[in-house]
Amino acid sequence: SCPRSGRLAVAHDGKKRIKVFGASGACVRQFGERGEAGNDVKYPLDVAVTLDGHVVVSDGGDRSVKAFDLEGRGTLAIRESFSLPWGLDVTRENEVVVTDSEAGALYRLAADFGKGKLRKLQLIQSKLTSPRGVAVAQASGAIAVIEHLRAKGANNSSTRVKIFSADMKLIGQMDSFGLNLIFPSKIYATAVAFDKEGQVIVTDVYNQAVVCLGKPEEFPIFKPIISHGLSYPVGLTYMANNSLVVLDGGDHSVKIYSST
Repeated sequence: SCPRSGRLAVAHDGKKRIKVFGASGACVRQFGERGEAGNDVKYPLDVAVTLDGHVVVSDGGDRSVKAFDLEGRGTLAIRESFSLPWGLDVTRENEVVVTDSEAGALYRLAADFGKGKLRKLQLIQSKLTSPRGVAVAQASGAIAVIEHLRAKGANNSSTRVKIFSADMKLIGQMDSFGLNLIFPSKIYATAVAFDKEGQVIVTDVYNQAVVCLGKPEEFPIFKPIISHGLSYPVGLTYMANNSLVVLDGGDHSVKIYSST
């Protein structure tokens, strides 16, 4: 979501793969058909809206990160640098952090999206395990990453949430096993966001819930925020008015919750 315009972008598997909604909830634009043209999106994995209103998409289909203006015109595509770009979020400097799930890496990308000019692509963390979801705290610049850990046996995969400070020091982490020692709950995190107090919020498909894990320095607490009405929550963001938006893959809906 874009804090300035109140616009929300959603990636899905329809004919046009990116939908942009206005603050009122109406769809104002859709674009990104599957194909080989510059404005096409083959397999979107995440989407973010920059501070200047560009829509940035990680495309697993051709392993690229693409930027579009709000009319849906492609302005930039970065293809050669990634193995499998996945999660995206925008920093307060209007740079984009990108997880590369296959390379186990986290990048910071600076560009003039309007002119289609890449300024820098910087590796800021390596040796991560299948990192996917990522979020940046607007106040502190802290970065949260969800790693997907593979264990022996089909049902033993789990997730770990790592929090880095703005200068990329590890300041907190929580995995399903560690949480199990404190709480009787298993958790499988799919998406992550920071609320305006700087608390880490995750969607948990195992408990069909949205859970607050607290601030990085008090990791982990376990406080369910939404525990009813979700079937497979896979996406999460806060809007400018502090309402919480959850993408529910179970019934293909976008659910908006007020913070009061």
